[in-house]
Amino acid sequence: MIGFLVKKTFFDLWDNMFRIILLNLGFMASLAILVFLPGYIPVPALSIALFAAGFLWCCIYLAAAALSVKALSDYGIFDFAGFWANMKAGWPAGLAMGFTVFLLFLIVWYTIPFYIELGTMLGLFLAIVILWTLIFALVSLQFFLAIRARLDTKLRKIFKKCFIIFFDNPGFAVFSMLFTIVMLILSAIPPFLLPGPAGILLFLDEGLRLRLLKYDWLEANPPDSSSPRRRPIPWDAILIEEREKTGTRTLRNFIFPWKD
Repeated sequence: MIGFLVKKTFFDLWDNMFRIILLNLGFMASLAILVFLPGYIPVPALSIALFAAGFLWCCIYLAAAALSVKALSDYGIFDFAGFWANMKAGWPAGLAMGFTVFLLFLIVWYTIPFYIELGTMLGLFLAIVILWTLIFALVSLQFFLAIRARLDTKLRKIFKKCFIIFFDNPGFAVFSMLFTIVMLILSAIPPFLLPGPAGILLFLDEGLRLRLLKYDWLEANPPDSSSPRRRPIPWDAILIEEREKTGTRTLRNFIFPWKD
């Protein structure tokens, strides 16, 4: 499943490169305003308020982008007229993500140093526990926007499903986080235009979509009393239709698709 996920993500990125780049350009423009504009405001309170508003706007933009790239995962396309509708639909999730990220930042910036500066074994122990709790939260919440786009609109249920996905698929969740970091590093080469934030959102949505096929299979094949409690998932059988839709390509197909 992992190999096919990487392959499908690459194919969808290539086929929709222009749309992904435009989404990333919009985000980078928003981020530039967030970074540079507050510095030109002489009033500190107003500068901080502008920075906070810009940060929340970036989060809302990412929520709308997540709703848009969902169409690419489903073998479709999205138009930019629909992007504004996605922004109206996704702004509560964007705000929730923004406030959550801010809370995690406060914990990293203030709480962990506070316990370390105590200079005691108990303080060090608590700092380590908080650090690992934050890592666990980040690995779980990476699917927040994908779950909003694909599964639920109620914020409480979105948070809950983030942790359910992690506990039921810890290896997949850790791989997704590591692969996201790799994509983020690679994005620095073409200044976050490709794959960039939109490409990462596409990867996470692709991963969640494929992972959910497992639950469709489990629902269609419930265990009986003679079956083991946790059965191996037959990914080769589950992904037959997906592999047929995705197909295979040569280097010539990528560079000169019109010649086929």
